[in-house]
Amino acid sequence: MKPLEGQVALVAGATRGAGRAIAMMLGEAGATVYCTGRSVRGKPATGTRPETIEETAELVSKRGGRGIWVQVDHTVESQVAALCEQVKREQGKLDVLVNDVWGGDELTEFSVPFWKLAPEKGRLMLDRAIYSHILTSRYAVPLMLERDRGLIVEITDGDTFGYRGNLFYDLVKMSIIRLAFTMAWELRRHPKITALAVTPGFLRSEAMLEHFGVTEANWRDGVAKEPHFIASETPFYVGRAVAALAADPNVASKAGRVYSSWGLAKEYGFKDEDGSQPDWGRYFRETFGRSYAVADQAAYASWQNGLMEIAYPDWPKE
Repeated sequence: MKPLEGQVALVAGATRGAGRAIAMMLGEAGATVYCTGRSVRGKPATGTRPETIEETAELVSKRGGRGIWVQVDHTVESQVAALCEQVKREQGKLDVLVNDVWGGDELTEFSVPFWKLAPEKGRLMLDRAIYSHILTSRYAVPLMLERDRGLIVEITDGDTFGYRGNLFYDLVKMSIIRLAFTMAWELRRHPKITALAVTPGFLRSEAMLEHFGVTEANWRDGVAKEPHFIASETPFYVGRAVAALAADPNVASKAGRVYSSWGLAKEYGFKDEDGSQPDWGRYFRETFGRSYAVADQAAYASWQNGLMEIAYPDWPKE
């Protein structure tokens, strides 16, 4: 029997990249996976990217799960509410929610100081990448509360306090981590419903491969353009991380914190598609200097340890 046999998952933002791979890995573990996003065949929603949610659902089924696609704009309340009503009507439950909605690639102005940013782009990014997560959780988590069990995974970028290259992008990715903590706090009287955050490393997504003019077969050729690409990982790596968390009977001990694909790979023993175990955290420390990385990690660990002791029996219950 597969570890997630009989479980129902919703991957919000499953069109491509991490979301698609997470959906596929949940399917590989036996789950029924609702794959949502805006791009459908003939109607791309993000530039000229060719990926669609129908394709993602098909790939989930090919991996051994059951993929179901639903076109949803997760910033539109009526569409999110209808999606969750559909899941309840068709499945009667929801075991795993993955909030991976992003839609900010064309909005991010890296290396532009905040006093020169386009405010309208920043506001749209906050709407797409933070509000969408809140709205989806608002309507999806009540399905978990009915059975008093479930896993909520917030997909972010980075597990440190380190600056992420743009004010709005930095705000989004740090806010996603905070969302996991806040939801975990408010769910503290429901110990079988766990909220946490997960980050991939340097993601070798479809868009990134295209950017460097390579394919997955010859991806190392991209190192000529970007040396750090050598430490990249496929989206399946973080997909396996989420599937491992969903199958862990003790996942509640991780509530409220942020975890990395490379750290979870070591803990659960999974590998990337090529059999390797990329470690972006170690590469970052070795490449950019241990003093910065350690100081940053220490500050972050202090914050987490001081504020996020959710998993312990003495967690305050006023």
